[in-house]
Amino acid sequence: MKMLITGGAGFIGSHLADLLIDSGYKVVVIDNLLNGRINNISHLLDNKNFNFYELDIINLEDIKPIFKDIDCVFHLAGMADIVPSIENPKEYYDCNVTGTFNVLEASRLAQVKKIVYAASSSSYGIPDNYPTKETSEIRPQYPYALTKYMGEELVMHWSKTYNIPAISLRLFNVYGPRSRTSGAYGAVFGVFLSQKIHNKPYTVVGDGTQTRDFTYVTDVAIAFLKAAESSATCIALNIGSGNHYSVNQLVGLLGGDVVYIPKRPGEPDCTFADTTRIHKVLNWKAKVSFVDGVGNMLRCLDDWKDAPVWEPDTIKNATAVWFKYLGDK
Repeated sequence: MKMLITGGAGFIGSHLADLLIDSGYKVVVIDNLLNGRINNISHLLDNKNFNFYELDIINLEDIKPIFKDIDCVFHLAGMADIVPSIENPKEYYDCNVTGTFNVLEASRLAQVKKIVYAASSSSYGIPDNYPTKETSEIRPQYPYALTKYMGEELVMHWSKTYNIPAISLRLFNVYGPRSRTSGAYGAVFGVFLSQKIHNKPYTVVGDGTQTRDFTYVTDVAIAFLKAAESSATCIALNIGSGNHYSVNQLVGLLGGDVVYIPKRPGEPDCTFADTTRIHKVLNWKAKVSFVDGVGNMLRCLDDWKDAPVWEPDTIKNATAVWFKYLGDK
């Protein structure tokens, strides 16, 4: 079988490419390399079962020929981060909504047999209940979350209307090697690891008791493969670790000093996926423990040596728009 990964040079996509190659599949990757890195897939470039195309999903005519003879599409390409989505909502709409439309149209025209979409748990906003079920109300707090959910709605609509089997995987806080080391202020692991390298205190938001459903990237890649191989269709599934861990716990595992910065509006005190449905539908369960996952990250610490070093003042400046538009609501 021949599999296509949009965003396949990115963090999750490159791990999925490894898994698919190791599982005997032929793999095609499309990536514009704005967020993805060629280094993430350099070890695959000489593999006869792997092909890479530097293309942008915003351009339908450019990507259409690549979908010929593809059996399954994993749609992971997209723009992430909260603040840039508030500052540049059109760019996020173009990529996460129009780009998804283009991937779906290219898939439909090529008669692709299965689509697996990378959705975001940020679509839940600030849920009423934890662990959070797939039936929980959708409450996006910022354009990134909204556009990812709009992409999911497109995927489900194309699945129903054009009879294309599809599954949407709502990802909770994915972490692991190859996660992005540059760009906007964002994911806590990248921020903390750079601070550790440079012997800076960890900038903990609020009091650090907030918890996140940290889910290791190789477990997430396995979930994508199981979704592709499943007969299930037109369904959204949470991807989480089965537990949640405080930022203070993470700091304890990393070791080092802490400085506290103001809590940000629009962020939940907890993210915690109810994974009952995915265990039932795909027989999937996360296997990598939080302690082991953090240990793996520390062994890759040098990957963050050139990452931005965030300090309270630079974080304050970088998140000013966040407070301006999401505060006092």
